[in-house]
Amino acid sequence: MSTKSAKRRPAAEQDKMLLEALREAPGPVSAYDIIEMLRPEAVLAPQTVYRSLERLIDEGRAHRLESLNAYVSCSHPEHHEATAFAICQNCRQVIEFDDAGVTAQLKSWARKNGFDISQMTLELRGTCAACRTANVG
Repeated sequence: MSTKSAKRRPAAEQDKMLLEALREAPGPVSAYDIIEMLRPEAVLAPQTVYRSLERLIDEGRAHRLESLNAYVSCSHPEHHEATAFAICQNCRQVIEFDDAGVTAQLKSWARKNGFDISQMTLELRGTCAACRTANVG
């Protein structure tokens, strides 16, 4: 007999399950990856996972990496005006960081050009130091 639960869970319980899955994931994951990761514990429909991910993003506990169409848990306990990620194209390591100077420059550009910023997410794609070092040898 399966131990999976097909019963409807409260949103807070689902969110907690998904956040734990994101934290335990070795890198960015898709909604379908999360479904597979949680399959031993629960039966989840894609739309349920997407709704839960949206709540986690709105609460600042998770981020969507647009260029990868994948999700990661937030690694900063305090949230900043802009979220920035360095994504290794080789190992898929994601480093979340912020830089007040870059944020200020982008906000200044927006003001000068009459652009109203509603969200600011920066994604840098390249090769991390570990992969670069491994490829040099």
